[in-house]
Amino acid sequence: MRLEHISKIREGQILGKNILTSDGQILLKAGVNLSDVYINKLRNLGVCYMYIEDEMLDDVYVEDEKLTELKQIAMKSISSIVGKLYYGNGKGFEKAIAPVQDMMDYILNMGDVNKSLYDIKTYDNYTSIHSLDTCVMSCFLAITSGVDSCDLKDVGVGAILHDVGKTKIPIEILNKKTRLTYEEFEEIKKHPLYGVELLKKNFMISSRIIKVVEQHHERVDGRGYPYGLRDKQITKFAKIVCICDVYDAVSNDRVYRKKFKLNESYELILSGSGSAFDKQLVLDFKNTFAIYPLGCHVKLSNNEDGYVIKQNQGFPDRPIVRVIPKDTGNISCFHEIDLLYNTNVVILKII
Repeated sequence: MRLEHISKIREGQILGKNILTSDGQILLKAGVNLSDVYINKLRNLGVCYMYIEDEMLDDVYVEDEKLTELKQIAMKSISSIVGKLYYGNGKGFEKAIAPVQDMMDYILNMGDVNKSLYDIKTYDNYTSIHSLDTCVMSCFLAITSGVDSCDLKDVGVGAILHDVGKTKIPIEILNKKTRLTYEEFEEIKKHPLYGVELLKKNFMISSRIIKVVEQHHERVDGRGYPYGLRDKQITKFAKIVCICDVYDAVSNDRVYRKKFKLNESYELILSGSGSAFDKQLVLDFKNTFAIYPLGCHVKLSNNEDGYVIKQNQGFPDRPIVRVIPKDTGNISCFHEIDLLYNTNVVILKII
């Protein structure tokens, strides 16, 4: 299947990957024949890209149905988790968090990072979707960085809860479309402390999870908040969630700005190595996540274009690209370029 901008989608094409609602449920299921009505509705909901079936890319499969199912269950539990924390109700917290742990166990044992990210979804409920996506990314990064399987729970739960303190921030500040005033930004900067306040009401939550919530906006150069901690003063788990939080946040539309391009989001993380982010964890990030999703249409510097069909681990900008000549009309007439070995060719952009 291939990933295309919605402006290139035509009636009659077959949806290749589920499209999710703002609460993580399936809005449109893979295999649906796309009509103009569906396409226009998705455009109005803010969907920019979607996967469609394509015979020339039938070996590119990006849907992990089991993980999608686990995400849906975990998504349903997030509001319950936040509610219990907000009202200081520790009873039933372990049961509420269990679906998140099941998802993390699956990622640890069966997860394929190339089939786990880049979900196609609407963004009416940014905070919950962002928390779930940050959790998934954090689990993959934690595994690469050598976090013990027994400790993965604290990383994932910390990621799910990292923004829980925003429930105490006035909604008019969170949803403000114009530049925040100094006073409003100072209030936003308190959300890690509000989160700690909520978490400490629940004796079931470990101190390591609390540290993730408290420190996920700290930076290794000391320019973060709320305390201005530096490097070793920040826990590894918080550093992991920090990277994934920033990457996911800038990769998605917000009320006050449009999302970054995929390569720009990636470059932001790399450029922050040693200043905003831990150097080793940025290297682990490169060894975990690719810039260009499987199936995406890219323009090459040799004036050809094609589709990403496979990633080269550790080389996020050097995937294998399948090039289909436009003048042959024969989908079986293609060649593949492994950019890891064809170093004179680079990807210029996503088409």
